Amino acid sequence: MSHAHYETLITRHRGQVMEIRFNRPHRLNAVVETFYTELLDALGRAESDSAVRAVILTGEGRAFCVGADMKEHGSAKRSLYQRRQYLQLGNDVCEAILRLRRPVIAAVNGYALGAGAEMAVACDFIVMADDAQLGFPETGIGTCVGGGVSKLLPQLVGLPMARQLLYTGRRIDGEEAVRIGLAASSWSGEALLDEAHCLADTLAAQAPVSMAMLKRLVNQGSDTPLESQLAQELDAVFTCSTTADWQEGVDAFAEKRAPRFQGK
Repeated sequence: MSHAHYETLITRHRGQVMEIRFNRPHRLNAVVETFYTELLDALGRAESDSAVRAVILTGEGRAFCVGADMKEHGSAKRSLYQRRQYLQLGNDVCEAILRLRRPVIAAVNGYALGAGAEMAVACDFIVMADDAQLGFPETGIGTCVGGGVSKLLPQLVGLPMARQLLYTGRRIDGEEAVRIGLAASSWSGEALLDEAHCLADTLAAQAPVSMAMLKRLVNQGSDTPLESQLAQELDAVFTCSTTADWQEGVDAFAEKRAPRFQGK
C-alpha cells in the first residue's frame, strides 16, 4: 500500500487499520487550510481502500489538536469569502468523519480544543489519555462551535452537560470524559495508542458492509421517524443477506470458527 506524502499528516497502516496522525507538533497540531485538505484526502483514501476497515485519528507530540492556528489566522490576508471557504472545510472534515463507511476512533493523546474537539466528537469512539484535556473555548474567544457539535454533543452527554461545556469552555480530562459518557475509555499516555488499536482491530474484524450500514443508521437515527428507520433497517438487513460475508458469518457460526469477512 503506497503512502501518500503529506505535509501535515503521517499515515500508517497496521493490519486493517489506518492511523492518521496529525503532524504539526511545533504548533500543537493547530489547524491550517492544508491540514484540512490533506485530512479530507486521507479520509477519502480510507473510504476507497477496501483493505482499510477502521481508522484512528491521533496527534504527534503533546497535543491531539488545539484548534485553529491563531498565529496563521492573524497574519492571513483572506477575503470574507475565503474565510467562509476555510470555515466550510472544518465542517467538511467533521461531516467526512461522520459519513465515512468505516468506524473512526479519536485517540486523544493531549489537548483537543476547538476544531480538535469537534473532530473528536464526530468520531464513532473517543479514547483519551487520563491527562488529556478536551474543551470548547469558542465563547471565550468570540467565536462559535462548528462541525455539528451543537447537535452531536447534547446527544452524547445530555443537554445540561453540553450547555455547561459549550457555554463556559471548561476543559475535561480523560477520566471525566468517560464519566459523562463522552469517551469510551481513558488510559495512561503510554497505553493509549495500543488500546486504540485494540479497539480498532475489534471493529475491523466485523463485517464491513454491516458496519457501514449500521453506522449510517445509528448516526441518522435521532432525526428519522421510527417508521422510516424500521424500513431502512429492513433494507439494510436484506442488503446484508445478499453478501458473501453473510454466508460466511452463517458458515463460521455453524463451524464454530472465526469468520473471515471480505467486504462483499
